[in-house]
Amino acid sequence: MGYSNYKDLVVWTKSMDLVKEVYQLIELLPKEEKFSLADQIRRSVISIPSNIAEGESRKTKKEFINFLSIANGSRAELETQLLIGCMLGYYTEQQVQKAMDLSNEISRMIYALIKKMEEQ
Repeated sequence: MGYSNYKDLVVWTKSMDLVKEVYQLIELLPKEEKFSLADQIRRSVISIPSNIAEGESRKTKKEFINFLSIANGSRAELETQLLIGCMLGYYTEQQVQKAMDLSNEISRMIYALIKKMEEQ
């Protein structure tokens, strides 16, 4: 497919960028949310590149597609959690915009990769 391992996948790299961006947002949460919403956000964002890496490492197309789908589910979960943070007044829309843009880009990349793999 034109790459040697998951670290060469642009979608994995973008997912790692999203982790960094979201971890900066977590720092803005109030102390009372450090162990509830923050924990959920951490799990979701870490799950995205982790599932991409695990799926690619399985080396079967069917398993990789399954793990890409799981990564995309985690991405949707993350977006929801960030929107909850906005709804509760912990973030402004401007503060989460970069993370949302990255998330949308990752979603498009995951869907394109799945489609490409299904066509092979």
